[in-house]
Amino acid sequence: NGINAITIKDGDELMEAKLTTGDSQVILGLKSGKAIRFEESKTRPMGRNASGVRGITLANKNDEVIGMIAVDDINSDILVVSENGYGKRSKLEDYRITNRGGKGVKTINITEKTGNLVAVKDVKDDDDLMIINKSGIAIRLAVGDLRVMGRATQGVKLINIKDNDSIAAVAKVMHE
Repeated sequence: NGINAITIKDGDELMEAKLTTGDSQVILGLKSGKAIRFEESKTRPMGRNASGVRGITLANKNDEVIGMIAVDDINSDILVVSENGYGKRSKLEDYRITNRGGKGVKTINITEKTGNLVAVKDVKDDDDLMIINKSGIAIRLAVGDLRVMGRATQGVKLINIKDNDSIAAVAKVMHE
């Protein structure tokens, strides 16, 4: 049966749970292409049944959180991937530390060509990336092959997407 870990309001769902050190930084990414970075210490400890505090303000009623990162290594980069196969790597320091609950900053330039944001990961040069699209095609690429770009750019094409296909999942894997 398990035990309640969090109280979830109607219409919400638990996206991710991460182990943190107490001194970690949290980055939340939105489908609309925004992200927020704040200190973990800005969220006070609560009981298991609490519903938590607001991490980021959604842009509109169609917006949603697509992922989170618990940053322990300040030398890691932030990788974002959009639903039409575009992605980019940016320096962590491009994301200023703010208070939780804000609107966030632009992390990728969302256009009709790129589609909405679907994944946000913390990566290093020696990581690999697995990208799988909804039709079942998967590719593996080295993060070191992606150049570091500015935060508000649209990125480069990581995988070719045909017609009505889109990205299903992105995973960080160990380099062979």
